[in-house]
Amino acid sequence: MTAGSRILDLIFPRRCAICDEITDGTGELVCRKCQSKIIYMKEPVCMKCGKQLKRQEQEYCRDCEKGRHVYIRGTALYDYGSMADSIFRFKYAGRMEYASFYGRDLFEKKANWLSVVRPDVLLPVPAHSSRKRKRGYNQAELIARELAGHLGIPVNTTLMERVKKTRPLKNQTHEERQNNLKRAFKIRQNDVKLNTIVIIDDIYTTGSTIDAMATVLRKAGITEIYFMALTIGRGI
Repeated sequence: MTAGSRILDLIFPRRCAICDEITDGTGELVCRKCQSKIIYMKEPVCMKCGKQLKRQEQEYCRDCEKGRHVYIRGTALYDYGSMADSIFRFKYAGRMEYASFYGRDLFEKKANWLSVVRPDVLLPVPAHSSRKRKRGYNQAELIARELAGHLGIPVNTTLMERVKKTRPLKNQTHEERQNNLKRAFKIRQNDVKLNTIVIIDDIYTTGSTIDAMATVLRKAGITEIYFMALTIGRGI
């Protein structure tokens, strides 16, 4: 840490990305007492979406057994329940600085996964222009840029845009989500030659958003589509 960074930490002390209190060490992104509160995804996980499974003999969660996804495979870092408050503040309370912790943690835990996939670019889930203006930022883009800074993989924010302002998805059924997301995304750059993409999002629930994007990307000729989510719900 540079002297300038130390001075900034003294003037503007960092807040823990988990509890939002001032961290107990200069430059720390999470305070020590909160490190044990984080629940990471660990085996067994769904071979398709990465949700936590209960039994070692399971290969897929119930959602992935019932329906087919357009993407190839995905992975996630945290159990959503353990990070719900943190994600809420990150998305709705302007805690953009949490992205530094998220990006570093994704890099440390998922670099090997990304080295196998070998994406050409990271593609953050686009936010509708009106929502981005209201919030001031796209949380998926912040995560992607922090992760990319550790990896050296470019972030592409011009390939795709969200042209439909969708209703909040959290209380909708899978079918309602699919209908809500129809024609929500479109390609902006048809001249970009990409083969492998990792879509970056903050929360994975049913995969409807990733599938909607993947459908449009496949029509544009991009065949290898994966996703990486910061948090994910549990499988059954």
